[in-house]
Amino acid sequence: MRKSAAPSAHRLVSPHIDRRTFLTAGSLGVCGLDALAMSGAAAGTTTGTARSTILIWLSGGTSHIDTWDMKPDAPKEYRGEFEPISTSAPDVTLCEHLPHLAKQAHHLAVVKSLGHFRRGTGDHHAGYYYNLTGHAPDPSFRQLLNNRTPRPTDQPFIGTVVGYKTPRHPFLPQTISLPIKPGAPQYTRPGQFAALLGVQHDPMYVYGNDDNPTSFTAPALSLQGDVDARRLTSRRELLTAIDSSQRALDGAASTDTYSIHQQKAFSLLSSKQVKNAFDLESESDGLREKYGNTVNGMSMLMACRLAEAGVPFISVFWKGNKKVADANHCKSGGGWDTHGNNFGCLRDVLLPEFDRSFSMMLSDLEDRGLLDRTLVMVNSEMGRKPKVGDPRSGGVKGAGRDHWTHAMSVLLAGGGIRGGQSYGSSDAVAAYPADRPVAPEDIAWTVYHAMGITDLSAVDSQGRPFRLLEEGKPIAELF
Repeated sequence: MRKSAAPSAHRLVSPHIDRRTFLTAGSLGVCGLDALAMSGAAAGTTTGTARSTILIWLSGGTSHIDTWDMKPDAPKEYRGEFEPISTSAPDVTLCEHLPHLAKQAHHLAVVKSLGHFRRGTGDHHAGYYYNLTGHAPDPSFRQLLNNRTPRPTDQPFIGTVVGYKTPRHPFLPQTISLPIKPGAPQYTRPGQFAALLGVQHDPMYVYGNDDNPTSFTAPALSLQGDVDARRLTSRRELLTAIDSSQRALDGAASTDTYSIHQQKAFSLLSSKQVKNAFDLESESDGLREKYGNTVNGMSMLMACRLAEAGVPFISVFWKGNKKVADANHCKSGGGWDTHGNNFGCLRDVLLPEFDRSFSMMLSDLEDRGLLDRTLVMVNSEMGRKPKVGDPRSGGVKGAGRDHWTHAMSVLLAGGGIRGGQSYGSSDAVAAYPADRPVAPEDIAWTVYHAMGITDLSAVDSQGRPFRLLEEGKPIAELF
């Protein structure tokens, strides 16, 4: 196992540097605009159709059997309460509570044969890690479960690999995640960071607001306290003087990392182009209304704008609204972890919001002429147990579905994907892959294939070569 000098996966600041000074310089966070480390940029890329990827991550674990891999002929205790409906594609069948997406199904490829093949642990952290990196969880995940926090020796997030391997964007980060950092603060989910590639390749996080969905906070783009743009130059000179003294005391690698992030922050703060890219107010009221006035809807609109601006990888991690969920007796906290009241939660809360915003994003991407060059993927950390009744939530009466990693589904669209198809199948009750089984490493390779990335050699934060992905292969039949 590789060892790192840093004790934390995301330690950006030397312990001797005052944190308030760091925050005042722009709340740097993790930006991903690695202007100083070009080792991966453009290496091993071809002329792949996609120029951007948008990942829609349905946090909690989506019930595949109730959405896009329905089993209407299965016994009721498996098939549940929902009925399938026909769509704009004969080979794609969706849940009755996805009427808008049904009209966009001719863009979709539904992979129904994805499974972890007993390499996961059945909990959220391992599911995040496997599906977000394409690497099977190491034994520590089974030992620690949700206490297994991110480590600098973890394999990198697919999105950071795309950012590392594609040409540098002229003014925006390579990888952007919104509207939340999943699991923060106490149970931060592994798999969403650059890890072995180094923190300079981490995503930039943009945070959404349930009370004001069009308002997003990008820490790296914010000036704190009494600092305005006119005072930015003088503040930079002050920090340069402070840092010169600090470097005389600190020769650690963490100080160098801090310097990289500081330079990124000043570059971002001084760019009008960056701020314009995040300005949803420039979109019409009518368009925003079509997406839905929720933080997830506005995040998908933001993702569309960022793809239009050429950001290589954008992630939208579903942000659950607990107030709305509780008001509708949805026991998942607003996310997709439907241990109890699975059908009410999906019908009344989750599916209507997803259906509206995601179908609108596909339509919007097509209207802007972006769908052919934007790969869109809907994924999650796991599926749900096919048999209704989670013992932890009242059994059959609780009408929930437990975690299930043996079978799940992924939606793909755009970016060279042939729409209107289903790939593979699960068994009669959606419990295990039955035909053309695939694993998360194959999904990762499929993303890289769409983005034209063929060479997965890399150099870690300590300058040592390693392979970004050894197992798996692209699902070529999808293209």
